Amino acid sequence: MRSMQSTLKKYFGYDQFRPLQEDVIRHILSGKDCLVLMPTGGGKSLCFQIPALMMEGTAVVVSPLISLMKDQVESLRANGIEAAALNSNASEAENREIAERAYRGEYKLLYVSPERLLAEMETGVLHHSSGTNPTGPLKVSMFAIDEAHCISQWGYDFRPDYLQIGKLRELVDAPVIALTATATPQVAEDIMARLGFKHKCLIKSGFERPNL
Repeated sequence: MRSMQSTLKKYFGYDQFRPLQEDVIRHILSGKDCLVLMPTGGGKSLCFQIPALMMEGTAVVVSPLISLMKDQVESLRANGIEAAALNSNASEAENREIAERAYRGEYKLLYVSPERLLAEMETGVLHHSSGTNPTGPLKVSMFAIDEAHCISQWGYDFRPDYLQIGKLRELVDAPVIALTATATPQVAEDIMARLGFKHKCLIKSGFERPNL
């Protein structure tokens, strides 16, 4: 398997990781859940993009920010990485085509809004059983939950749709990385609980606490 450093160099052109990125990536590659607190611009996206490229299957990235999804997908494609986004900006026909390609394993990263993810969950395509899609279910390598503070009722930007994301743990056995720029200790605990972390793990800029 390609190393983290060679993957970083090949697809993103960097020679080394920023502080803590490598720790987070190793954690995800070992199959463990992780909550990552890094400031905006601190390199959070590479924490899930690198393991997504190294693992079999498709990484499902949940984000409420459609503009960010668009920017990241375009950037990934420019680097030769197969990626796409399911959201309300595309027509239903376009979303269906993207979904069908995802079920065929054509993407390494699939970005979805929380609302769209719930719709896909309801059709059974994320379940390990055959589901309703003839080409599904989607082979999920990992879940990345961006703006993860939105899942906490104690967070400053709580979104009810995020509460349903915890059901993913009942459907798919894949590691989860939750990312946010800031969270109080109460919010961090709430995020890990609502996402069903098997072992609590918080990695934050400035220090690391693998076991809380």
